[in-house]
Amino acid sequence: MANADHPVARAPLLLVTGMSGAGRSTALKALEDNGFEVVDNLPLSLLKRLLAVHDKTQTGSDSDRPLAVGIDARTHAFDAESVVSHIKSMRERGFDARVLFIDCAGGELVRRFSETRRRHPLALDRPAADGIAREREVMAPLRRWADIVIDTTDFSVHDLRRTIREKFARHLRGELTLTVMSFGFARGLPRDADMVFDMRFLANPHWQPNLRPLTGKDEAVGRYVAADPAYVDAFERISGLVLSLIPSYRREGKAYLTIAIGCTGGRHRSVFVAERLAETIRAAGYTLNIVHRDMSGHSEGVEAESFALPDHGERLPA
Repeated sequence: MANADHPVARAPLLLVTGMSGAGRSTALKALEDNGFEVVDNLPLSLLKRLLAVHDKTQTGSDSDRPLAVGIDARTHAFDAESVVSHIKSMRERGFDARVLFIDCAGGELVRRFSETRRRHPLALDRPAADGIAREREVMAPLRRWADIVIDTTDFSVHDLRRTIREKFARHLRGELTLTVMSFGFARGLPRDADMVFDMRFLANPHWQPNLRPLTGKDEAVGRYVAADPAYVDAFERISGLVLSLIPSYRREGKAYLTIAIGCTGGRHRSVFVAERLAETIRAAGYTLNIVHRDMSGHSEGVEAESFALPDHGERLPA
């Protein structure tokens, strides 16, 4: 039998929830493709029974696959506060239980419902915007308490699937999923960033005609940025802080950590610093993902209003 010093291992549980039309079903399919056992639209009254079947103390090694359970405001007897309490209780009993919330801006949700000609489940006889507002209010406790939030406002179906794969591939091995991301402030802050560092104090390669067409991955841009007198001290302080915090995040049970490095357009300074930071973190023995959100967009130095949303192709359905 298990005791307090040697707790029984239990397969991870991921509760997948979020706004209707934000892409929850796509996320569940992507999780299934990445090794999760998936159950959708499960009444809350049956969740406890399902977990009992999935518990290693009763089913042995067959329960090693992590479990993803999809619920939303349409779930029978749904109450966000009670779901939060239930997850807290499960954690106290030794379950690795986490919450993934799929979110999306209201205007984009309205567009998706309009294009698919579907009615919002909480506003069958009213405009979709009414249902979205009501659902956001109902889901607020889960949104606040979620371990990870993925905002699909500017996502295609492929973007969401890729994000799920990047964030959860190592969840199967119980590791902290680290992501270093470069971005441009002109296109907005990354919505899932845990730490944000601003590189706009460094000399901007955009103003050098020979460097403007390049990116932070090019050696000439790297030399230019690293030559700024403020670079070395700032980078040492940032990398030291990050490396000192990662073990604490792991100790507290955080599964996902995104470190975002920003500059004006996300093409030069942030890319270079993000690449150097990723190298430093890897040298310390960690595995990570690196994402350059805006590197392929416009050059730095362009005002925010000149940026148009990228063409994502296939958009997420409602």
